[in-house]
Amino acid sequence: MASTMTAPGTGAAYDQDTFDGHNQAGPSWLRDWRRDSFRDFQTLPLPTTALEEWRYTDPKRLKWDRVRVAPDASTAAVPEVEAKWLKERTASGRVLQVGTHLVQIELDDALRGKGVILMDLAVAAEEHPELVRKHLGSAVDERAGKFAALNGAFWSAGVFLYVPRGVRIDAPIRVLRHLTDAGAAYFPRTLIVAEEGSHVGFVEELDSPDFDTPVFSCGAVEVIAGNAADVQYVALQRYGANVHHLSTQRTIAGRDANLDTLVVNLGASVARVDLLASLQGPGSRSDMLGLYFGRGNQHFDHSTRQDHTVPHATSDLLYKGALTDSAHAVFRGLIKVFPKAQRTDAYQTNRNLILSKKAEAIALPNLEIEADDVRCSHAATVGQLDEEELFYIMSRGISREMAEKLVVFGFFGEVLDRLPMPGVVEELRRAIEERITA
Repeated sequence: MASTMTAPGTGAAYDQDTFDGHNQAGPSWLRDWRRDSFRDFQTLPLPTTALEEWRYTDPKRLKWDRVRVAPDASTAAVPEVEAKWLKERTASGRVLQVGTHLVQIELDDALRGKGVILMDLAVAAEEHPELVRKHLGSAVDERAGKFAALNGAFWSAGVFLYVPRGVRIDAPIRVLRHLTDAGAAYFPRTLIVAEEGSHVGFVEELDSPDFDTPVFSCGAVEVIAGNAADVQYVALQRYGANVHHLSTQRTIAGRDANLDTLVVNLGASVARVDLLASLQGPGSRSDMLGLYFGRGNQHFDHSTRQDHTVPHATSDLLYKGALTDSAHAVFRGLIKVFPKAQRTDAYQTNRNLILSKKAEAIALPNLEIEADDVRCSHAATVGQLDEEELFYIMSRGISREMAEKLVVFGFFGEVLDRLPMPGVVEELRRAIEERITA
């Protein structure tokens, strides 16, 4: 008989019976993989603020143990707003998640004819096991952390994108994940595999209404760019109040690959993103971009790492944030250059704009260099609005409130200008503008 007891630090919502009920479908290798992840989740220690990585974000703030695993839904109604999103976005492929259910998956027929795959990850595990088994968990190591293991055990509504060698996808692939149930835990997962010489942009939006009781979103994203592949991954998070968001994102860039990421955090009560870019091929490059605008009591925590394991690779990180009211943000970055990674170029910049007396930003950039022929630098700033700049704008008849918003919007422009996705950039500008002017 299965035990209903829970191991210390695992949370009553994630007991053996709940896991067994969740792990009924799929090929045997996937069920074994989930079972290993659940075992890791049970045995790995819960992080505490004694660890530097969690020093400023107590895991208790994520409310992860005060929710239930969202039940699988066989059907789900599509809210009007999300239906409009699905229809209006220019895209080569679209995926819409409502609750735990992928209600719609569309892919351009011409791309399907070229071998592109866009489908439910669980279905892909059965229909394309040779691809999914090879890459699932190859970037996000479920044994490396309790929450990564938790996602590995319980993920649902997974999305799998496969782009064959040499295939170019001009319009982006779009995914919208819309949460619906108060008091629930969600485990979205994304696996993107771009083979040699391919090109693709992938935009993932996360949204929900405000909730009266806590909701926990524990996501995992894996992006694998083969040799000379060109991949852009964008995550736009605008969850409602009382959502507690944690995302583990890992990218791997092969030889001469270009792999860019943009993380935009606008919503949720607590949001923590743990991003590691691994440059594993000579000549590879990764631009890591980030934006956040916090208000009320929002708390954002960005933990980034740039791993250079081979020579002649480049990474350039730029994260910018603005905070008002009593919002709080933490940025912790590490450039890690391994001994053989000579001729590395790696840069890291975090800049924060404080708009009120109670808002606070903490920036912790770090370098760890074990090679002697590299160019690496880091920089961080936390500053107030420039009064002279405000005065200049207000002298044209603009109110101080609007002048402040214009300054913030301009502050973010440097990041958006670096994203090589013209149509998407305009949408992001509107989303950020709506947030700032709300």
